[in-house]
Amino acid sequence: MAARWKGPRDSVGLGGLPFAAAALTATVALYMALVAFGNITDFGTNREFVRHVLAMDTTFEDDDLMWRAVTDRTLQDIAYVAIIIWETLAAVVLVAATVLWTRGLTRRGAGYRRARRVSTLGLVMVLLLFGAGFIGIGGEWFAMWQSQKWNGLEAAGRNFLLAGFVLVLIQLPSPQWHSPDG
Repeated sequence: MAARWKGPRDSVGLGGLPFAAAALTATVALYMALVAFGNITDFGTNREFVRHVLAMDTTFEDDDLMWRAVTDRTLQDIAYVAIIIWETLAAVVLVAATVLWTRGLTRRGAGYRRARRVSTLGLVMVLLLFGAGFIGIGGEWFAMWQSQKWNGLEAAGRNFLLAGFVLVLIQLPSPQWHSPDG
């Protein structure tokens, strides 16, 4: 006879909310780790992106906005390194959350409360990076939306949407969060 999922109390069951939360947290963790790795190992490519956005040299160069431009290469590089550090920290937090989800799913851990809390922290870090950083500061303050060549708003929007979706899923009320191990 085939094993059958017993419902919300069976936290190991595939297809449940905790499994989806674990899988999606792991997906964002992998993505952020690959982004940070790519920026570290191919430092120059995205450094140019950050430099052009901050310099506002491919925008409409409106005199009323150009005072915002940051053209000092040292400041541009500091901003880029700060982005990489933030990406790396978000990836580490989300990997830790994935481990906590896995422990909860296999009933070896303390349950889901800590996994949800750590996931929330990591996902909010991603939301801040892409929402406040790329969409808000890059897109509006540095008028990245005006650039045809150095415009990362579409990618930032996708990343923001993914992290936001996973965060909402993790915050959904469910009896599965209160399993015997939860």
